[in-house]
Amino acid sequence: MTVPRITRFLLLLLSITLLPAGALWAQPMQKRIGLVIGNGDYKAGRLPTAANDAGLLAQTLQAAGFDVIGARDLDGDAMRQTFRDFVEKVSAAGPDTVVFVYLSGYGLQLEGDNYFVPVDARIGKDLDVPIQALRLNDYVRPLGALGAKAVVVVLDTARDSPFAKSGQPLAGGMALVEPTPGVMIAFNAAPGTIAPGSEPPYGVYAQALAEMIREGGLPLVTVFDRVRLRVNDLTGGSVIPWHASKVETSFEFFERAPDAPALEASHQISSARGDRAIRDFSAEDAYHAALERDTLRGYLEFLDVYPEHPLARRVRGIVAARREAITWRRSREADTPEAYWSYLDRYPNGPHSYDARRRLSYLTAPPLPPPTYAAFDYGLPPPPRDEIVFIERRVVFFGDPFFRFAPPPPSPVFFLPPPPPPFFFPPPPPPVGLFILPAPAFVVIPLYVRSPAYVAPPPNNVVFNNIHNTTVINNFAAPGVAPAAAPAAGAIVPAASPVAPVVGAPGAPGASTPTRIGAAGVVAATAAAAGVAAAVVALPPSLAKRAAAQPVSTSPGATPQPGGATNASTSGPPTGQQPVGTRTLPGSPQGAALPSQSGPPSATQPAAGTSPPPSAQPRLLNAQPSTTALPSTGQASTFLPNRPATPQGSALPNSTGASNPPPGAQPRLPNAQPSTTALPSTGQASTF
Repeated sequence: MTVPRITRFLLLLLSITLLPAGALWAQPMQKRIGLVIGNGDYKAGRLPTAANDAGLLAQTLQAAGFDVIGARDLDGDAMRQTFRDFVEKVSAAGPDTVVFVYLSGYGLQLEGDNYFVPVDARIGKDLDVPIQALRLNDYVRPLGALGAKAVVVVLDTARDSPFAKSGQPLAGGMALVEPTPGVMIAFNAAPGTIAPGSEPPYGVYAQALAEMIREGGLPLVTVFDRVRLRVNDLTGGSVIPWHASKVETSFEFFERAPDAPALEASHQISSARGDRAIRDFSAEDAYHAALERDTLRGYLEFLDVYPEHPLARRVRGIVAARREAITWRRSREADTPEAYWSYLDRYPNGPHSYDARRRLSYLTAPPLPPPTYAAFDYGLPPPPRDEIVFIERRVVFFGDPFFRFAPPPPSPVFFLPPPPPPFFFPPPPPPVGLFILPAPAFVVIPLYVRSPAYVAPPPNNVVFNNIHNTTVINNFAAPGVAPAAAPAAGAIVPAASPVAPVVGAPGAPGASTPTRIGAAGVVAATAAAAGVAAAVVALPPSLAKRAAAQPVSTSPGATPQPGGATNASTSGPPTGQQPVGTRTLPGSPQGAALPSQSGPPSATQPAAGTSPPPSAQPRLLNAQPSTTALPSTGQASTFLPNRPATPQGSALPNSTGASNPPPGAQPRLPNAQPSTTALPSTGQASTF
């Protein structure tokens, strides 16, 4: 080796030696981008939780490191502009990007395609659907083709539809779809089924999804498996969410520290179960295993082993909906007269019978088959006669009393442990500004749950930088986010997380003890009870321009709407009780607001560190004070947020010293007691 070559070799070796440890093996920083839309202000039928659900998911994604854009109550033009802006943003982000889309509102299916309905849609008959609504595949397919690391599309849209009441009827719920490689699709209810409406502040599915994302350490598919179990718990089995994934890469929203408590119940049980046959379990565990696997095969195995069990009728309903959805999907993929004739032969009055006849007309094929034709091979047997009764309802709801499902057992059965009593999502204040999503108070994430080190910090994200803090620390001069009010000298600020250094405060970033702020080291922070994170979800560029150009009403209790109209908010205080101390962000086209800490607490805004009156108490994940079985004793325990557990039947004092409301006025956990609710499609009472 010559001297110059030796010199170059030594210089190369020296440069490698001087690199930081692990630099050669460091994985690329992962970008995360999210789109969240909540449409609730429909003229055909309002959805009181849709905007709140979108705000909750937007904040949860922000905490997980997503750069989120979002909006509420979009008309058709605004929705098309929003999707276009988002596709362009994902395209510019590069290949190592995780994409998450959450849509809440009304969804429709027509001829095998799923549609998302804008708030201004006028859909009187089936032929209006492709004109008035957005076909989701037109936007999901381009996202999947951009080469992102993973694309997750969540449709919280399977609801009892107020549209297309004339003409040929539509199938209920959402259509079963097959995701393309790298894409995951999730529905709030199984294909062909619907979920009932939810009471404010949040829908059951959105709460469950936000809870499971925050668990940490769960693979992507496991998050949605647990969401299905949680929703099944909270609705007494009347709603069963669904998902299908072709995401090959590993992905976790959060990591769990080595000293984190072990994940309970389903995650560990499923790992131990492996591929055990359904017949190897008791009836209740077999139902749990079938629900956890959520496959047609698993449900059929349950019916083979436990055909007379009280849960068997519910499983038959699940099997009926899934078999029909698969049959229609394969018919639509083939798109031949033989496939549609074969579908009609199996389901002459099925949910998609009108779709099949429409497709036959488009193919210029006769509606009735010839005397002999080659039947389409679906790869699964035709439905037995006892399944037809479920499918001919057209709109399938597993809480429908028509199906005469067995009542819930005397002691409620939970497939997942309930969240601890302190865990709740408080209702958000009314949104301020056109298109702006509601901003819930942020529930602090436990210290043992943390963002992966390889996640690229999103720009101007207050939530991401304060997931472990009860004090919001805004270190950014970001457009649309005003500087937060500074606490007084001598105030106590909780320890900052490693990604959120306390500016001007003594001690190293990430210190594990509180820091007392001196007069010379005041932190730009906003103290907020229950960990309020005042972070504004950015509007898409096209909507930000549109919002800036339109005047909006700022009357108390009113929610600005497109065109300047207002409607009373269902997510915050009643009209006339707008939270005091709210200030509009200067220079922000969104007109977003942050809570002000100046001035004494008011009657509608309790001081930090105190509990609001009972009427204003935030609610638990199931959005109700709940009665739940204790695992060890089977006895019931009633608990409320921020209050110790009290034996069932004993009085809980309130601020006036009065006892609890009478039992008839007590809210209940959906499957803790038989509960009567209105059936969306028929208005009949349903007990589940």
